[in-house]
Amino acid sequence: MAAGAVVPVSVAGVKSAPSTVSGILLVDKPAGFTSHDAVARTRRLAGTRKVGHAGTLDPMATGLLVIGVNSSTRLLTYVVGLDKEYFATVRLGAATTTDDAEGEFVGEGADAASVDALTSGRLESAFAEQRGTIVQVPSSVSAIKVDGKRAYALVRSGEEVQLAGRTVTISELELLGPARPATEGDRRFVDQDVRVVCSSGTYIRAIARDVGALLRVGGHLTSLRRTRIGPFAVAEAATPDDLATRLEAGESLPLLPPADVARRLFPVLEVDRDRGIALGHGQRIDVTRAEADAAGDGLLAAITADERLLGLVAVTKGTGKSVVNFPPDDPQTTDPAGQPDTEEPPA
Repeated sequence: MAAGAVVPVSVAGVKSAPSTVSGILLVDKPAGFTSHDAVARTRRLAGTRKVGHAGTLDPMATGLLVIGVNSSTRLLTYVVGLDKEYFATVRLGAATTTDDAEGEFVGEGADAASVDALTSGRLESAFAEQRGTIVQVPSSVSAIKVDGKRAYALVRSGEEVQLAGRTVTISELELLGPARPATEGDRRFVDQDVRVVCSSGTYIRAIARDVGALLRVGGHLTSLRRTRIGPFAVAEAATPDDLATRLEAGESLPLLPPADVARRLFPVLEVDRDRGIALGHGQRIDVTRAEADAAGDGLLAAITADERLLGLVAVTKGTGKSVVNFPPDDPQTTDPAGQPDTEEPPA
């Protein structure tokens, strides 16, 4: 299925027919919109319940969500763990109960003299402590489960939550321009914009909290935007409203085809008809030394001549076997090798 394939959409209360079209949708989530909202909207626009996402964003945050539709949800497993890029504003001068602007202030906050003492040198030194591979304690209002319940739900019910630290890697933490003064009521702050590139599982709120604690003034996040997940950039994404407007105008839902997505994520195994049929039947196929070397310890994306993703292939001792299969969007018109069926149907 080509990029931008047209899919059903509900208009004026008319329910869409079920859709089997697969692909990855890149969504630019607005503030106040939850990740669940984005998935629910996509289900309506795509005409299918088979929709999932590769990592949430807080309601306050904006930016990139990677959403899978139909069989392409199987690719999300390989997107979740990719590195991510964020742009954020850290406010120094007070901690909050949620480590971001949606929480309540903790204590009286820093006095004016302490805020004034936050020189560029001190800020750079404190943020430098967060770079590299570190042990980070997630925010207590995260979605991490504790005894089967979300940490944020326990906190909201009045329970005290202590989460274990986890190892994360912050490969880049760049201070963007000089810090600037800010006020909120009688409180004085310093705002520092940052760019962060980090491993999956890193909490940007925790960076703000920990820098504030290191400087002994408290800190929290006031804005957060995710601009990249692995090879997917927010510049490619559309807002939920933009998607609805496009479909109402008769345009297409901009799904990235599974083969295109797989090419971004894996080395490619180009398969002919015979190897495609064998993989489709669960059989092993011979692979060349170059193909095995390309796989390394990972997987290959088996893609046919007509650009259909057949499956993800694991290589062992010179042979390959599909470990994740991707059925055709329209099995009535595609043979097991992924080649179009050009024969006339029987009379």
